[in-house]
Amino acid sequence: MSLPSAARVLARVGGGDINEAYRVELADGRVAFVKTRSDAGAGEYEAEAAGLAWLADAGALRLPRVLDAAADYLALEWVDGGRLGADGEEELGRGLARTHLAGAEHFGAPGGAIAHARFGSLRLPNDAHESWPDFYAGSRLLPLARLSRERGALTDAGIVAVERVCARIDQLVGAAEPPARLHGDLWWGNVMAGADGRPWLIDPSAYGGDREVDLAMLRLFGGPSARMFAAYEEVAPLSAGWRDRVELYQLAPLLVHALLFGGSYRERAEAAARRYAG
Repeated sequence: MSLPSAARVLARVGGGDINEAYRVELADGRVAFVKTRSDAGAGEYEAEAAGLAWLADAGALRLPRVLDAAADYLALEWVDGGRLGADGEEELGRGLARTHLAGAEHFGAPGGAIAHARFGSLRLPNDAHESWPDFYAGSRLLPLARLSRERGALTDAGIVAVERVCARIDQLVGAAEPPARLHGDLWWGNVMAGADGRPWLIDPSAYGGDREVDLAMLRLFGGPSARMFAAYEEVAPLSAGWRDRVELYQLAPLLVHALLFGGSYRERAEAAARRYAG
């Protein structure tokens, strides 16, 4: 366990699958959430801190302020939890739309950020691309297919299906749009309600990408009501055919889960790949 200098542990708290997490009092009296891990990848916590700041710069949704970041811990402002109400869901939808519209320089990591993305114990390339289809196939689906082959996470037929999706990716994506400012790992567990019932975003793996990615992931493991998605489209209507692309953009996180957890995720990932393989 590593903590900021002179920090005092108040309680251990839930911190996800790979980190230890604590509620601590810092030397200056502020209460913080600290996540820590002795084997954190080089620059991992610094990259998360940069992603939080980049998303917060959009000025559309609340994200915890970074209080300290080091090689083996990240200290964030403490947020008291609550329950997201109907107004909070609408705020989430509008704020997420405005965050996306804040844009990015390119598809991939924000300028100057570390050129890989971390999802659990997996690292994926995050280098800049000018084309969204090139990024999604080359920096998400194909690396995940290679890892799946190496680790036996998918059947041979499943890997072939993912590769076929990549071969025809230009035909599958929607109309070209500028890079959106993505949270990048926006499953429902990474939306937190404050004590006031308003939303916060946590644990990003931020990059420039297609905005349908964040919305597809919000639908993957349970998520907000239709109210949130309607509020999103009031600000930033989606392009035609978006419903047909939901599973296309769920394919990458399903592959991540197949690699990390196996089980039914393999079947779900392979079914999604077959749908788009042609």
